[in-house]
Amino acid sequence: MTVAVCPGSYDPVTAGHVDVFRRAAQLVDEVVVAVLHNPAKQGTFSVEERIAFIEDEVGDLPQVRVQAFANRLLVDVCAEVGATLILKGLRGGTDLAYEMPMALMNRQLTGIETLFIPGEPSLEHVSSSLVKEVVRFGGDVTGMVGEGVRAALVERLRQD
Repeated sequence: MTVAVCPGSYDPVTAGHVDVFRRAAQLVDEVVVAVLHNPAKQGTFSVEERIAFIEDEVGDLPQVRVQAFANRLLVDVCAEVGATLILKGLRGGTDLAYEMPMALMNRQLTGIETLFIPGEPSLEHVSSSLVKEVVRFGGDVTGMVGEGVRAALVERLRQD
């Protein structure tokens, strides 16, 4: 059985993330969406909220499970869940330049490989930070995030 980890902070999960989860679920037997939490950083949403948002988006996929991890190396998370692959979505060359050193380090540490999945071109511009900024200043992010995330962002961030 092939288990893959899709790591991220997902603060919040976007349509691009969900697209990667869904496509990853077609490639492996189990996808563990690892919500990585750094207690030193203050997020917009709690880890529990992030997990609930993701579960709302992928609840129809029994091979996808969402779990939180804190203060661990990604390779240790992979060992804990029995993953033999790390799956990451890429929006473009900047993402690749950022992700490649981590992929190489993870491979050097434990031999685990990272598989990069090209993002959906229509979502290439969507990131958690940009979505939050758009909402903060009154913009509409419908289609960039799920409806539950959109409503929570408006409630938490909108400046009137």
